[in-house]
Amino acid sequence: MLQLDQMTTNQPAFIYTVANQKGGVGKTTTTVNLAAFIAARRAKVLIIDSDPQGNATSSLGVADDDGQATLYDTLINKVPLKDVIRPTSRERLFIAPAGPELAAAEVEMVQVMARETLLHKALQPVIEDYDFIFIDTPPSLGLLTVNALTACNQGVIIPVQCEYLALEGLGQLIHTVNLVQENLNAELQVAGVVMTMYDGRTNLAADVVKEVKDYFPEQLFKSIIPRNIRLSEAPSYGEDILAYAPSSTGCMAYQKLTEELLSRVRRQMVGA
Repeated sequence: MLQLDQMTTNQPAFIYTVANQKGGVGKTTTTVNLAAFIAARRAKVLIIDSDPQGNATSSLGVADDDGQATLYDTLINKVPLKDVIRPTSRERLFIAPAGPELAAAEVEMVQVMARETLLHKALQPVIEDYDFIFIDTPPSLGLLTVNALTACNQGVIIPVQCEYLALEGLGQLIHTVNLVQENLNAELQVAGVVMTMYDGRTNLAADVVKEVKDYFPEQLFKSIIPRNIRLSEAPSYGEDILAYAPSSTGCMAYQKLTEELLSRVRRQMVGA
């Protein structure tokens, strides 16, 4: 198992955006649990919840209706991100929460100069305070997602559900990634594709994995996230899967995915 203390963390945070404009594919589940597992290994981790639905915020038991500032205030009212970030129940895991008002940011940002780089600029004062930053995104390719793609320095992680038409719409996401890479963030790449909601009882699931592997031969993670009731239950208790059901198959799957991601980071650092 790769230990984080083997890695040099005296550098700006590794920033990943988790995106897929298709809803219900496990973006938030992947964001929250990757962040939690890495924090559990003694790294300091920040989640940016850029989805107006605020699922990452509520999944970690953080209230978005208590009158405190949210990501909206950073993007629109220029409140420093450090004044928005809050701790979670997991040690070393922090979140910049979202609230329903973030939905209005899509419209309000249209009038702002350099609107695609607002999140990137907001992150700069805190980028050396964390080892990893994960940005959860809404199920769309609007300005909030473009901001997230512009802000990351390690690329985009794409969750894909093991269901019929899994690749539907992914071409549009890749097109957006290419446009952002050409015009806003030259470092942007597909950092990884993770298969979610796998049901081993069906031939369809295996067929979908093969199809995605053909489409993303280098980027597909070997670790596959199964359909698991504990993964579905954990957010309602405001806990990540490691806290809620550490012996579940869902927890073990995210542990393996975390190890695989960190192995990629390690190889990247050695090759740098």
